[in-house]
Amino acid sequence: MRFTIERDHLVSSVSDVMKAVSSRTTIPILTGIKIVASDEGVTLTGSDSDISIECFIPSEENDKQIVEISKMGSIVLQARFFSDIVKKLPGDQVEVEVFDSLTTRIRSGSSEFNLNGLDPEEYPRLPEVEAQEGFQIQADLLKNIIRQTVFAVSTSETRPVLTGVNWKLEDGELNCTATDSHRLALRTVKVEPNSNELSFSNVVIPGKSLSELSKIIDDNEELVDITVTENQILFKSNHILFFSRLLDGNYPDTSRLIPNDNKTNVTVSAKELLQAIDRASVLAREGRNNVVKLASIEDSTLEISSNSPEIGKVIEQVQSHSFDGEELKISFSAKYMMDALRSMDSNEVTISFTGAMRPFLIKPIEGAAIMQLILPVRTY
Repeated sequence: MRFTIERDHLVSSVSDVMKAVSSRTTIPILTGIKIVASDEGVTLTGSDSDISIECFIPSEENDKQIVEISKMGSIVLQARFFSDIVKKLPGDQVEVEVFDSLTTRIRSGSSEFNLNGLDPEEYPRLPEVEAQEGFQIQADLLKNIIRQTVFAVSTSETRPVLTGVNWKLEDGELNCTATDSHRLALRTVKVEPNSNELSFSNVVIPGKSLSELSKIIDDNEELVDITVTENQILFKSNHILFFSRLLDGNYPDTSRLIPNDNKTNVTVSAKELLQAIDRASVLAREGRNNVVKLASIEDSTLEISSNSPEIGKVIEQVQSHSFDGEELKISFSAKYMMDALRSMDSNEVTISFTGAMRPFLIKPIEGAAIMQLILPVRTY
């Protein structure tokens, strides 16, 4: 195999596939990146068996030559070294040549590296995914959905299914739910299925996979094709294929957690509330659980306080824009509340309370496409 490629394209594709390569794998060949040179261009693949990422660099794009293939072939190179080498090469062009012994020469400018390659035949094959059945979603919208849900997944492996985000497709509406059993994030979005009979209705995608996907896809309005099989989901965008395994197990029915009635409704500036809780949590962090208290006082003002016996206490006041219902006294995790408020793309939020020990809901004032639910902490 022998080809010459523009360094910038190579660096960006290598850094994308590196997101799937793990140094802690039990399969030695997966510590490498597979490189395949064909007539059309160069394909790079990285995988840790949970996530697989394939990047294609076409021979030419917009009438500009990017790759020149002298001899087709394939090789697997140690990812960590190959990635470090291509980032530091001096020239704009990189020449990669593989010899019969799998030794690979990488040349650029005045620099030359020789790496020992691995047999590409031993590299696991990527899953086969039929592309007819699936749906499309805009890249920037997909990034938003991930940002607004993935922070609420569980980090504990005791219930593995909760470390993922539940995607449920019904009647052209995609519901994305994440919960760690102390809080819940829900995002709803309308989608157009590619076919009338879409085969999946309910899958759980690992939170880690979605976080990595979010780093790779561009923040633009291009469409991402999403296809689901029994145990894999494929995201296809531009020249990138992103495979992730799905989590086994039944995701809990979270609809029962969402309260239908409420005793107190408060509308408040998301930014002001976030900053006040952030300041109050400076002292709360030192105590256990990072808990702050919220209480209503006269003139529909909210009082946010936290108390750490060894250090001191803090009291913040935030003026609500509207206050409707019973007086309020509730305690909650400052971190959970801050995560929820940061996920809102709205200047004002409505918070609905049903009692000091019942979950409360946070929604943007316009549109109900996103909702956050938090369980309070018993302090009173």
